[in-house]
Amino acid sequence: MSRSTVIARRELGSYFVSPIAYVAMALFLIVCGIAFWDDFQPGQPAELRHLFDWMVWILVAIVPVLCMGLLAQEWANGTIETLMTAPVAEMDVVLGKFLGSLGFFALLLAPTLFFVLMLRLYAPLDYGPIVSGYLGILLVGALFIAVALFCSSLTRSQVVAAALAAALLFAMTIVPYYVVSKGTLSAFWRGAADQAVFRRYTDFSKGIIDSGNIVFFVAATAVFLFLTVKVLESRRWK
Repeated sequence: MSRSTVIARRELGSYFVSPIAYVAMALFLIVCGIAFWDDFQPGQPAELRHLFDWMVWILVAIVPVLCMGLLAQEWANGTIETLMTAPVAEMDVVLGKFLGSLGFFALLLAPTLFFVLMLRLYAPLDYGPIVSGYLGILLVGALFIAVALFCSSLTRSQVVAAALAAALLFAMTIVPYYVVSKGTLSAFWRGAADQAVFRRYTDFSKGIIDSGNIVFFVAATAVFLFLTVKVLESRRWK
């Protein structure tokens, strides 16, 4: 775990010297600000549910950009050979990259606490849905980072990695939501669509912490991290 921590610190530090990270953060906060304005209107409930829902859509585009170089850049620059010949296991590399990105994601969310303060100044708040909403966003972010990390392990091109991750996240999040809202589905397909990311997340934005939803996000994240480890193991021997 100490090796993963070292890699995580290095990865977290790399974000602060990357212009792409600052651009992504700026875009994320601008869109969140616009979404918050809908919640910050006279007569609206003092909650952030609309903002939280919008965050999920924004992260479909933002996370692939933030994470596209996690492993693809290492492959392209040839530094992966140095990393993999060091006394670290594939799991250490994957966990380190994942934890570093998750740390930056938490920092990305931190400025949005200002919106909570704004609401508190003008109305009494029910903090339950806000806490559960942030928990849900952290779980969604962890899953999205794991997916983007997996895609980054498959190619040397950061652009390809970002496009592949965005397409996969779009298919996991937006497509099922759109199909369910626009189409008439059988019970089987509606049940399948209910396993999609956004459907699982909406309970958190309502203030409902369901252990089944937590298990879903943790298990899905673990699956993509496991797949990334297997990709690294297969490429080590090529």
